[in-house]
Amino acid sequence: MQEGESTMASLAEVRVEEAEPMENESQARPEELRLLEALLFASSEPLDTATLAKRMPEGVDVKAALEQLQADYSLRGVNLVRVANKWTFRTAGDLAWLMTRESTETRRLSRAAIEVLAIIAYHQPVTRAEIEEIRGVVTSKGTLDVLLETGWIKPRGRRKTPGRPLTFGTTEDFLSQFTLEQLGDLPGLEELKGTGLLDSRLPTGFSVPTPSDDPTLREDEDPLEPGDDLDLALAPAVEPETSDAAPEGGHDDGGEAGGKGGAED
Repeated sequence: MQEGESTMASLAEVRVEEAEPMENESQARPEELRLLEALLFASSEPLDTATLAKRMPEGVDVKAALEQLQADYSLRGVNLVRVANKWTFRTAGDLAWLMTRESTETRRLSRAAIEVLAIIAYHQPVTRAEIEEIRGVVTSKGTLDVLLETGWIKPRGRRKTPGRPLTFGTTEDFLSQFTLEQLGDLPGLEELKGTGLLDSRLPTGFSVPTPSDDPTLREDEDPLEPGDDLDLALAPAVEPETSDAAPEGGHDDGGEAGGKGGAED
């Protein structure tokens, strides 16, 4: 019995010795990093630096701690990323395929919707009439409805012009969808040329505006009114009034070639 007790005691000592380095490692990790991990993992949405700072001990450099935490997770299965100036954990990009569900249905935006989204992103705040002037074709309400449904654009206010049209801008969901920290990260003119999205033979003086993240209403914008949300219901499908109406997909190209006044998809 004594020999057995001695063996058990020896095993217990070994286990204690093996556990000590783990405890030391936990104690050596800065407390602010552990607190940030806990807050970010527990949150159902990205958190900004100010919100995180309120939960930190006094004197902690939250910005430096976040950068350290981001570096710690850079090679792990989840990464700490910043989206729309807020912090959140995301599955590492090279492992995104693990999260794919068989039931997921990918819906491609029409060319018209992509053009309108790009115009809103670069020119916001922008009205429907201004979008049409830039595209050179009439923009159907259905195109804006589709983009509103995705949550990538939203009405900002109303332009101080006759009719007080809605002005549109992008949302944080837009930044999240395209993994952008801010609108300034959108590709510029040379990048767009390099990817083939723009013709290299552009008119003299052609430029791509620098998009602004400022949510503050401009001098020529009024705030939205309480009833404005009622105007954003998805528009019902419009049946052609005549039998010789153009088929789907046949109007957009012709409208663009003919300039403003054409119709889109």
